[in-house]
Amino acid sequence: MVHTMTFVSALIRTARRARHLPKLSAAFEQGIPHTLLATGLPDGREVLLDAPDARLAPALVSAALGEYEVAAKLLATTRELAEWENRDRYTVRLAAFAVSRPEWLAHWLAACPRDPDALLVKAELAIVRAWGSPARAEQLREVAPLIHSAAEGDPADPVPWRIALDHARGTHAPHTVFEELWGEAIHRSSHHYGCHVAALQYLSAQWYGSHRECFDFAERAAEDSLPGSLIRALPARAAFAYLVGGGGHAIPYERIDAAADLGIELSAAYEPGDPWPAEVRNLLAYVLVMRRRWPETLEEFRRIGPYATSFPWLHLAADPLGQYLELREFVRTEAAAGTPWGRDRHKPGRARSGGHYA
Repeated sequence: MVHTMTFVSALIRTARRARHLPKLSAAFEQGIPHTLLATGLPDGREVLLDAPDARLAPALVSAALGEYEVAAKLLATTRELAEWENRDRYTVRLAAFAVSRPEWLAHWLAACPRDPDALLVKAELAIVRAWGSPARAEQLREVAPLIHSAAEGDPADPVPWRIALDHARGTHAPHTVFEELWGEAIHRSSHHYGCHVAALQYLSAQWYGSHRECFDFAERAAEDSLPGSLIRALPARAAFAYLVGGGGHAIPYERIDAAADLGIELSAAYEPGDPWPAEVRNLLAYVLVMRRRWPETLEEFRRIGPYATSFPWLHLAADPLGQYLELREFVRTEAAAGTPWGRDRHKPGRARSGGHYA
């Protein structure tokens, strides 16, 4: 079995060497009009990491100045309009910003101590800080009252229950507790992507489930999801967890490819360069790289456009943007060459080993 990280590291080393291949280098330099060379990929200098959308950006700029009003208005709007997916995303990004710049949140809580939106960011921030602490389990237990307060702020809001699912994973909560929290989450929003991701992580082999349990959950959720829902990429996320975990012989490679195919179908439903599915597209590109499906990976990089995301590339190195760009360059040269890479040259685009990913 080839370990996932070893394989990706080999790809990165090859990407660096590929810049010096005479044939391909000459092709790029001379601008040969080839459909696989003219990919529509943005220049590396134009690619952004975790770029905020047009609604979140002003809130972050204002927070950088120590002001909370723009963020408060943004989250209040998501709550009033029941934009639960946006609310979850914006809460995560605002809390991440508050890790190093907490003044604006402190001012908000001082001015509006019972504001349900401020309480939500406070609970998410506490989770983030606890997860990064050596005393994670102990600190997470102290966060429970904050999550309870956030949930009371708006009983219809599913986002506190997504936070509660993350909390349950970190505190080693048994399946009975997880199932109770999951029931509360889907009661409020049966198709909430963030809650599904939190549940998938709990059920993964890395935590309290197994690869099969993780895949079963993801595939059922995708089958029951609405058209265009990001939940349809959940099987690709299960495939990612399996591949990052070292693979093995639990999941046949056809099941991984089916997950990738479903993700490709979802991605194609959105315009190229749309920031909304950016993280899903980055995740899908990673899975496709691992499956050595070069033309499809190249197309996914094209759809990503300038919106690179830390997840999943941060799993490779401390410089996710650098790793993203190097792998993108490797995939471009492989697709342009029209030849498979590595040991599976007899079967372009698919990697296999005894019917399972290796």
